[in-house]
Amino acid sequence: MVARLAGDLSLAEDCAQEACATAVAQWPRDGLPANPGGWVVAVARRRALDHLRREGARAGKEREAMREWAAAEPDSSAVAGDDQLALLFACCHPALDPASRVTLTLRVVCGLPTASIARLLLQSEPAVAQRIVRAKRKIRDAGIRLRVPDPQERPGRLASVLNTIYLIFTEGHSPHGPSAVFRDDLCEEARRLAARLHWLLPDEPEVTGLLALILLASARAAARADEDGALILLTDQDRSRWDRDRLAEGRSLVETALAQRRPGPYQLQAAIAACHTDAATAADTDWRQIAALYSELLRFDPSPVIEATYGKPLDHWFAVIDASGLTKHNEVVAMLKADHGLAHGAAHRVSLLSRQAAAPDAAVTTATASGPATASPGEVADALYAGKKASLRPLHDELMAMVHAMGPDVSLAPKKGYVSLRRPRKQFAMIQPSGAGRIDLGLILPGVPAGGRLEPSGSFNALFTHRVRVTSAGDLDDALAGWLAAAYAAAG
Repeated sequence: MVARLAGDLSLAEDCAQEACATAVAQWPRDGLPANPGGWVVAVARRRALDHLRREGARAGKEREAMREWAAAEPDSSAVAGDDQLALLFACCHPALDPASRVTLTLRVVCGLPTASIARLLLQSEPAVAQRIVRAKRKIRDAGIRLRVPDPQERPGRLASVLNTIYLIFTEGHSPHGPSAVFRDDLCEEARRLAARLHWLLPDEPEVTGLLALILLASARAAARADEDGALILLTDQDRSRWDRDRLAEGRSLVETALAQRRPGPYQLQAAIAACHTDAATAADTDWRQIAALYSELLRFDPSPVIEATYGKPLDHWFAVIDASGLTKHNEVVAMLKADHGLAHGAAHRVSLLSRQAAAPDAAVTTATASGPATASPGEVADALYAGKKASLRPLHDELMAMVHAMGPDVSLAPKKGYVSLRRPRKQFAMIQPSGAGRIDLGLILPGVPAGGRLEPSGSFNALFTHRVRVTSAGDLDDALAGWLAAAYAAAG
C-alpha cells in the first residue's frame, strides 16, 4: 500500500521503518491500538505524503497520491490483502531481468535478509545488494505501477512469481540457524501467497502444482524435528503426526494439475512428494515411480551444481538404486556405469552416498596415536563440542555421516580445535566448530572457482582452498555433498 502510494520502493521501506519506530516509542505509553496493522500503515502513508509534499517537482504525483489517500481506508485488509500480491507481481515486472525480479521480490515483499537471498541463489551478498538497488531505481525511474497485472500481462511474470514463492518456502523449510529446523512464518506466508495465486489463476497447472507441493511438504512439519530441535529424516518420521487434511488437499491438487497434461517442475515435485506421503511406511515407498518422476523433472529443472558432479540430482540416483533392488556396492556401481553411463568415480560415490543415506549412523575409521581404530562420530567429537558448542554436536554427527559416505579409506586426525579428514595419501578437508552457532568445513579443491556458499579460504586456514559455513541441517545438501566428494576425489 505505501509503495503503491509513493511509487518508490526505497521511500516506502523508509516510511514503514519510521512508522514501526514510532509504534515502539508510542504504544508502551498510550497502549496498543485497536488495529495495529492499520495504524502502522496509516502512519507510514502520512510519512510518504509528507515527503511527496516537500518535493515540489513531484506536484503531479502528490495530487495523484492525495486522491488515492482519500479513496482508500487504512484497515488491516490493506496489509494482508491484494496489495501484497500486487507488489509481488509488480516486482516481477517484465521490464526487469528475471534474476532481478526474484531478488527484489524476496527482499521487498518477503523481507528476507540479503544474506539469505544470496544463499538461496548461490550468489555473493554484494552482487545481490547491487541488484536490489538497481531494480528499485529502475522501478522508480520507469514509473512502474504496483498493481496486479491484467490477464494478458500475467504469463510474462508468472514464472518469476512462482519461483519467488517457491524460494520463500525453501527458506522456511530449511532455515539456516542453530536453533530452528522449520520456520512456520515463512512457510505459512508461502502457502498463503500460493493459495491466493491459485484463487486468481485456478486453471494454471503449475500454480496448482506449487500449492500442492507446499501443502504436502508442510503437512510433515510436526514430525520433522525431535524434542531438541534436531532434524528427523523422512524415513524416520512418525507418520501418524502428519497433517492428514493438508495431505488430502495436496493430493487432490496434484491430481487436478496433472490431469491438464501440461507438466512442469512444480507439478512433478508435488507428485514426488505425494509418492512419499502415500506410503504407509518408508519401506512401502514406490521408488520406481519416484525414479521415473525424477527423470521427467530433470528435463524441466536440471540442478547445475549436482548435474556437474553426478549428471542428475542425488535423490534421482537414490531412487534408481532403490528401484533396482541391488544391495551390494559393486553391483550398484556396475549398474550405474552400464545402464546410466556414470563414470566409475561418480558411480562409486553415488553408491556410497546412497548407503550412507540408508544407514547414517555407521562407524568411521579414526586415526589415533597407535594407528587406525574404529570409533563412532560421537567419540571423535567429544573434545570439540564441550560447553557452549554442545548444541552443534548433532549437526557435526550428520556431517560426519556424509564424510563416511565418501569412501572406506577416510580417516580422522583430531587436531587442536578441529578434525582433519584424510585419505591414505593426503588430507582433503577439515571440520571446525566456530563459536556456538556454526561449523566451518574446510576443503582442498585446487582449480575450483569460489562462488556463493563455496567461499575462498582467505585467512581461515592456509592449508585449505575453500570454506563452507554450516549452520543448520539445511546446509547439508546435495551441493555440499558434491564439493566434499570432489575434494575426496582430488586427494586420491
